[in-house]
Amino acid sequence: MKCAVHTELDATGFCRNCGKALCTECQRDVRGILYCEACLAALVTKPQPVATGPGNPALAAVLGCIPGLGAVYNDQYTKAAIHVMIFAGLIAILDRARGGAAPFFGLMMAAFVIYMPIDAYRTAKAKMQGSPLPDVFGGAAEKHHLGPIFLIVFGGLILLSNLRLIDISTIADFWPVLLIAMGIWLLRKRMPPAAPPEETSHEQR
Repeated sequence: MKCAVHTELDATGFCRNCGKALCTECQRDVRGILYCEACLAALVTKPQPVATGPGNPALAAVLGCIPGLGAVYNDQYTKAAIHVMIFAGLIAILDRARGGAAPFFGLMMAAFVIYMPIDAYRTAKAKMQGSPLPDVFGGAAEKHHLGPIFLIVFGGLILLSNLRLIDISTIADFWPVLLIAMGIWLLRKRMPPAAPPEETSHEQR
């Protein structure tokens, strides 16, 4: 077989990238691997991937214990502001909560404190791997809109409570409704999709 470039010379190897037959003059040996000049130039000049995240999920989780700081570490400043506002809102509600509302919002505060470092860790890991960023409910952020809906409802309740238009302690007495709604939602997700109705054809006589 002749060289693809110097057709008068016999080929002594093949390019690892494109498979082109090469003579000794056209070969470019890189640690025992042969390339043609064009493929080697393309590999050398190929832009290197740039890291999209800080690359330290463990540090992100530690910083996530402080409201907003884990999101700031992941360059998510809007999320950081939201975390701070939710944390401050929960403190304000706990300050005026009474009856059965105090344990409910106390559990919400504990869950949110646990959620922040977990979210910071998962976000940093996703950015490091180039994967879709996780949403507050565990899926990819672009797959559903439950996170924004939760923030709107939660912020609206706090606003109405501050304006003395509702008693948030009374509303908190109905928190088991949230468990029922979540159970129904999870049950619907796990149910198999309904089979499409079979089309029946009637022969015309």
